[in-house]
Amino acid sequence: MFQLHERLAADTHNLGRSQLCEILLMNDRTWPWIILVPAVPDIREIYQLGKEQQRLLEESSTLSQGMMEIFGGDKMNVAALGNMVPQLHLHHIVRFEGDPAWPGPVWGKQPPVPYEDGELEQIKEKLKPLLQQLA
Repeated sequence: MFQLHERLAADTHNLGRSQLCEILLMNDRTWPWIILVPAVPDIREIYQLGKEQQRLLEESSTLSQGMMEIFGGDKMNVAALGNMVPQLHLHHIVRFEGDPAWPGPVWGKQPPVPYEDGELEQIKEKLKPLLQQLA
């Protein structure tokens, strides 16, 4: 049975579900940052998904394109590191030239800046059409 890793649950806001994945918003307003977590138990690597690899690629591509259109970034970073959280998950981070970590990676650059209630509702509203497309 699939269960979301406790670290992902603690660091994110759940935005819903796609055909394959849980869709999570990283609780850091510094960057538009969404994580896809395939709802498949005991998976650490993309190659372990088998036939579902294609579905993950399609959902990741749809999410990436939609986020770039919504936020108008300069670059989309997609990463599946898993060094801290072993459960397979894909980070999708819109980057802007001149952001606090540009051009380096976002990890470890600064502590997360959590969303405030009003901001969280605004970003959820902004993302609503994209989330419906992924459902």
